[in-house]
Amino acid sequence: MGLVVYAEYELDQAGLFDKDSDYGGMLGTSVLELIEKFAEQGHSGCSAELVTQCAARLMRYKPLTSIEQPVDADWNVCDIDESIFQHRRLSSLFSGDKGKTWYNVNLRRRCWWKPWTWARGWFVSFPYTVK
Repeated sequence: MGLVVYAEYELDQAGLFDKDSDYGGMLGTSVLELIEKFAEQGHSGCSAELVTQCAARLMRYKPLTSIEQPVDADWNVCDIDESIFQHRRLSSLFSGDKGKTWYNVNLRRRCWWKPWTWARGWFVSFPYTVK
């Protein structure tokens, strides 16, 4: 059984082509289109794994390499007074002091002033590797 036939069967079994499924049946169709293109490329086991790992990171907006110390070209200004920056390669990375320190809002940490609660954001150092 080829990959396209297998994927279509699994998507059908999961009900992802049904009009009452996620995205009105479009999820199954969208995934199958990706699978068809991938199968068309004729990857072997090794190249298939490399391509799927790389594509999965990019589809989740995760950088492929470590982020070095940000330079001006790496960030976008996010507010009117130009004090908050957002990193271009990793959208969860922010600076509130014009690039002196950076924090990842997707990482949670314990609040030192309320140890029973969690705060969003964790300061990072460079080079920074996203897992």
